[in-house]
Amino acid sequence: MDKLTAFIDSSNYAESVCDHAAWIAGQLGLSVELVHVLERQQGHHAPADLSGSIGLGARTALLEELAELDAQNAKVAQKRGRLLLEGALERLAAEGVTDVKTRLRNGDFVEAIEDVSADSRVIVIGKRGEGADFASGHLGSNLERAVRTAKQPVFVAARAFKPIHRVLVAYDGGPSAEKAVDRVISSHILQETDATLLTVCKEGDPMAGKAETALKRLQDAGVTAKLVLRQGHAEKVIEDVAAETGADLLVMGAYGHSRIRALVIGSTTTAVLRACKIPVFLVR
Repeated sequence: MDKLTAFIDSSNYAESVCDHAAWIAGQLGLSVELVHVLERQQGHHAPADLSGSIGLGARTALLEELAELDAQNAKVAQKRGRLLLEGALERLAAEGVTDVKTRLRNGDFVEAIEDVSADSRVIVIGKRGEGADFASGHLGSNLERAVRTAKQPVFVAARAFKPIHRVLVAYDGGPSAEKAVDRVISSHILQETDATLLTVCKEGDPMAGKAETALKRLQDAGVTAKLVLRQGHAEKVIEDVAAETGADLLVMGAYGHSRIRALVIGSTTTAVLRACKIPVFLVR
């Protein structure tokens, strides 16, 4: 697969998604597909029982007026979507990425993720969408569903783009964590970075032994890597170690076990992504 798919909207993360997509595509020689999804909106409905308050003819007129309003809103949304895609196309062109296609589609965002997964090498999305409540730190409501659905790795862009030189790998010994290590080894982009392998455990724990083996795999492949063992709440540990090491990217498995598993898929998804101020690369 030689294509990267990036999903954009009108949120403050759209520019970062474009910049990260341009950087990844340039490094890996990938074409880019820019997608904007016009999600289904709840339709307007007149009250079910209007007897005694409004006549049948008036109700029919109201329904017709609301239907016309819905049609107008749909046209506006399409025009807005095309403008967003045109702006994103120009931004990628300015970064030297010219093999780009745009796609405006109707429907559900997660269904769109599922559709593009089969022929995309990586999917790039923003941490928050245009409907997120930034004041409360609310994450995009589609994010967890997207990660569950995607068949390919998902790159979750942070607020602003920054070239990636230092990588933090969250390792819990599970199958997807092992694949995350494999990804660092196999990707020439990540292989050229300085890597920190982080495991939330104490010295002497069996998990520490697995982490040592994973570290050796990285080093034997030529990756400049070190191991950090740390106790505590995983999301806080990741945030602290990312800051200490100056990490530009967090790499972790989308599914795993132990305390790191709950960080990505489960009730505490928001905890790790809200705490982490750098992009997150989720490996399946």
